Amino acid sequence: MILIIAEKPSLARNIAAGIGSMKQRQGYLEGENYIITWAFGHLFSLCDIEAYGERKEENVRWSMENLPCFPAEFRFELRRGSDKKVDSGVARQFEVIRSLCNRPDVDTIVNAGDADREGEIIVRLCVNHALNGEKSLKRLWLPDQTPQTVAKALTEMKDSAEYNSLASEGFARTYIDWLYGVNLTRYATLKTGTLLRVGRVIVPIVKAIYDRDMSIRNFVPGKYFAMLSKEMTNGEVVELLSKNKFEQDEYAKAQAMCELYNRTGAVVTGVKNKKDTLFAGKLFSLSKLQNALSKKYKMSMQESLDIVQGLYEKGYLTYPRTNSEYLATAEKDKIRQILANCAKLGYPVKFKDQKSIFDDSKIESHSALTPTYKIPNKSQLTEREMQVYSTVFRRFVAVFCAEDCIVSRTEITIAVGDLETFTLKGMVVLEKGWTKYDDFNQKDKVLPSLNKGDAVNIDFKPTEKETTPPKHYTVETLNNYLKNPFKDEKKAAKEAAEAEEAVESTDDAEDYRAIFEGLELGTEATRTGIIDNARKSGYIELKKDVYTILPGGEFLIQALTQMQITMDKYKTSQLGQALKKVYRGSMTVEESVALAQKEIQEVFDKKADANLSLDSETGFFGDVVAKCPLCGKDVKRRRSFYGCEGYKEGCKFLVNISICQRVISVANLKLLCETGKTAVIQGFVSNRTKKTFDAALKLENSRAVFDFESRESARPKQDLPIWDGEGAPLPEPPPGY
Repeated sequence: MILIIAEKPSLARNIAAGIGSMKQRQGYLEGENYIITWAFGHLFSLCDIEAYGERKEENVRWSMENLPCFPAEFRFELRRGSDKKVDSGVARQFEVIRSLCNRPDVDTIVNAGDADREGEIIVRLCVNHALNGEKSLKRLWLPDQTPQTVAKALTEMKDSAEYNSLASEGFARTYIDWLYGVNLTRYATLKTGTLLRVGRVIVPIVKAIYDRDMSIRNFVPGKYFAMLSKEMTNGEVVELLSKNKFEQDEYAKAQAMCELYNRTGAVVTGVKNKKDTLFAGKLFSLSKLQNALSKKYKMSMQESLDIVQGLYEKGYLTYPRTNSEYLATAEKDKIRQILANCAKLGYPVKFKDQKSIFDDSKIESHSALTPTYKIPNKSQLTEREMQVYSTVFRRFVAVFCAEDCIVSRTEITIAVGDLETFTLKGMVVLEKGWTKYDDFNQKDKVLPSLNKGDAVNIDFKPTEKETTPPKHYTVETLNNYLKNPFKDEKKAAKEAAEAEEAVESTDDAEDYRAIFEGLELGTEATRTGIIDNARKSGYIELKKDVYTILPGGEFLIQALTQMQITMDKYKTSQLGQALKKVYRGSMTVEESVALAQKEIQEVFDKKADANLSLDSETGFFGDVVAKCPLCGKDVKRRRSFYGCEGYKEGCKFLVNISICQRVISVANLKLLCETGKTAVIQGFVSNRTKKTFDAALKLENSRAVFDFESRESARPKQDLPIWDGEGAPLPEPPPGY
């Protein structure tokens, strides 16, 4: 007998449909040659830190005693619920799996996890914990869940060992994420007294949104003068905007340049008209599909993923968590059959054997998202499901459409002597072709009727314009950033603009190189869930399709900066590259884990600096750090400040942990309380000028103020206030004190 272990019940049912004649048992299905059982996704999870210590009590308070925790061997246990107890349904189903794995008549066990690294280790963990002895181990790899694909895949199963590299990457990723999550989450929480979810991927995602929003918040508009002409020629307005820009105080210079242009005159130096074929967009990867759904239907990434996953489990779409927009050459026959189904429905499609569609070099594990042989009726899907399915289906039809989209492209060049050449571009759709089936919002752009040699009327004038702040991240722009965080932003913006103008797809080799090398932040399989966790944790907000930072996210990033915990795109990508090396076999799981442990250990090794000018150690939440210089009571380290315990009796002594972007250490705070003055602290940043400066803090009339007396060039205290003394509001309300 062959035992197939599916990742979840829905997959088990679809496999059974591909086999046929299966009878329902308690927790499994049985037929003549096959037994099918299932997990509920992750049945096992890594043990918590307490499992590795001498004390095994549950629900113990977090402390620094067992941090950092670097297990010699990682342990898994059956998944626990929110009450910290093993879920009864999980335990019951695992006993079914254990019993079936060890049934005497079962000689082969098949891993039927989802076709990715996560699915690979979900079932491996079940088998590793259940099987006593040795049996033949196979892998069922399903690009979709239709009965035809299942039946074919059952005849092509490979030995489980051929997927060891995928499993190794999956385990390495799981271990590293655990190490970062449990160690740094506990450390940061103990330091601040606030639960901070610190993860290898969640932090750089939140930081990207934080950095963008801070740039917008701190943006100071700058005015400049541009040279603009909008004059009539042959009864039509010809608008020309010069590349020259002038500062706000250069109006006279701009005026002089405009007069020079106007004296020189403008002439049409070239007119090009040509018919061209406009190509459809690429097939969808998961993130590109999410971009399209967000833009058109305002779907969040989590909603679109849930729907596309459901359509995959119903057999209507191929495996969704793919990072490729291309198909494998081995799939050509399958695509021909799907196209035949589309043709029967009346769609004008034909098979196209093109490198822009079939390219093995741009596929890591899974091909682009496509419909399957199984085409649903509208009545079988909800409105939202239909929106997702039709988006994928219409793109597929557009790519393989037998009718080309023919356009007329016009390009007019206008020269102002040797001073500057202007290029006007227009496009008119002559034959709609594939645009009848896929989204295409490009409007015809008709240029003025001009011929080579025509004089163009111009009247350039200095026109005041204002610089604009960066734009908030949208679902699309954040997705694009996470796929390749090192891509030049101007280049990315140019490509996006070209896509909007229906220019044929630009070279995407750089993006795929970033994916295959592990430079992306998160993966197609994990990114959506991590962003959703950031939303649920109160770090970021999504309204319509725009992300913004929330106060909780600001505190997270600022607190980590104060603790000198650097988890940016560089560090995350470094670990991502290590994981890809594990997959390729050039690095072991142990070596990748050691790399993560080294990075984490450095956080815990940071100690108070003997040089108080550089010291940044702020202690832990609740620590008594000094005696109040005003009332003599204890001064404690709080969430974002050092505050006197005598606040209930009216004492208002407090000093923010961060002042002018510089952390005030416990040692300096103690010195301030005991002697009335800190050491000279290096690295303050002026709130007004943004310049760095060094200064001490001193007590003056019960207030903490900057002291520049020890410096050669003193600056006025009022330029850089710390605390306005009497009546100053506490950073937090007393109940959270």
